[in-house]
Amino acid sequence: MIRLTWVQPEDLIGHELRQAAEDGRAGASGTGERVRQIAARWHAAGGHGAPPRAGASGPDAARLRGLAGELLDELAAIPSPLDEPSDLDGIIAACPGWPGRRPGASPPPAGLGPRAGRGVADPVRVLGAWLGRAAGCVLGKPVEKIPREGIREIAESTGNWPIRGWFTAKGLPDDVARRWPWNRRSAVNSLAENIDGIPEDDDLNYPLLALTVLERHGHGFTTGDVARLWLDELPAGRTFTAERVAYRNLLDGVEPPRTATHRNPFREWIGALIRADVYGWVNPGDPATAAEHAWRDARLTHTANGIYGAMFVAAMCASSLVATSAEEVVRAGLSVVPERSRLHEAVRLAVADAGREDDFERVVDRLHERHGSLHWVHTVNNAALVAATLIHGGGDFTATIAGAVAGGWDTDSAGATAGSVAGALNGGVPGRWRMRDRLASSLTGFDGVGLEELAARTQEMMTP
Repeated sequence: MIRLTWVQPEDLIGHELRQAAEDGRAGASGTGERVRQIAARWHAAGGHGAPPRAGASGPDAARLRGLAGELLDELAAIPSPLDEPSDLDGIIAACPGWPGRRPGASPPPAGLGPRAGRGVADPVRVLGAWLGRAAGCVLGKPVEKIPREGIREIAESTGNWPIRGWFTAKGLPDDVARRWPWNRRSAVNSLAENIDGIPEDDDLNYPLLALTVLERHGHGFTTGDVARLWLDELPAGRTFTAERVAYRNLLDGVEPPRTATHRNPFREWIGALIRADVYGWVNPGDPATAAEHAWRDARLTHTANGIYGAMFVAAMCASSLVATSAEEVVRAGLSVVPERSRLHEAVRLAVADAGREDDFERVVDRLHERHGSLHWVHTVNNAALVAATLIHGGGDFTATIAGAVAGGWDTDSAGATAGSVAGALNGGVPGRWRMRDRLASSLTGFDGVGLEELAARTQEMMTP
């Protein structure tokens, strides 16, 4: 039996209840009781957030599915009490330091440098950003879904701790391999002994789509343009979590931005964040415009902190092409994130920890203490980890991507984003992280494309 994950109501209800706890609906006076009643109804009916057993069918499965849909809609009708807007005007109003919009902006947080200025990007930095994104992504691929302690044990047992090179199965003890099995979908082409070019990954497909929407529609592209491009070019099987739900919604005739909210409990997960780099690269030194571009893309699938994560990364990538330090880059990213949001607080605390701790493992300890209850592909925890490793890495490319991967959450996504920024700041990557310049992709016209070509096309799309 073929059963598509991430879209069935009975699979989603548990995640929506978790989302309600995270966005304050489960704890607010009045609404919290409503959420608890909905949870009780679901559990009383036999639902526990897990898919039905294999082969389950008939009236009972249909009843659970119908009830799950009803409860999802009831939960969606309960507003979050948090001051975390999703509309662009509301986001800008919630950012006292929004770049280039208001005089008298608030000073940068302690430990962060001056604001990056608008400039013209060096083509070497643009290529460095693409190279860095690819390297960080491929480093994290084989250990995706492996917890932090497993990543360390694998690395230590093969003489690669602290992480300074690709993961390998050579010399890996059998007991360690059994205890921490690779992400087998990805490991075959992303271990040191198997790398031959850059393997396909959604963290690399989405930048290709962002470049395509800009090439087809220019800087005035709309959320609808992104949606149509997905339907034309993005295989549904290459989407996950919030993106798959939004894709389903589009096929059901749901229009953006409702695609982000209709039965979509993953709307604050990492999907929009991994789509944002190109919007920064085509707006060098202009984090405000980069963030607005990312907002148009992100609102197809995400809300609140899910959108902020995309804007944060786009602004950082815009800065990374002209800035002189990671501190400048993170400052630019924070300037487009609402100050009262969970994401802003998480990044601010992560930056403070990274600035005062010599041992990055202690920084990651604190991140896990704060955010350990979040899903491993949530935006907040992964964005905080990226910010922390950028600051702690101090410009060292290897230390930066290694920190993102060793943190043990969404290893390929965090590695890709950290690598993108560090690669741009350094104008390239060390030779050990260079792969054959051939990117695999299921997107039309991109299979086998080289990063040098992509960098040139990105340069052509920059605003004058």
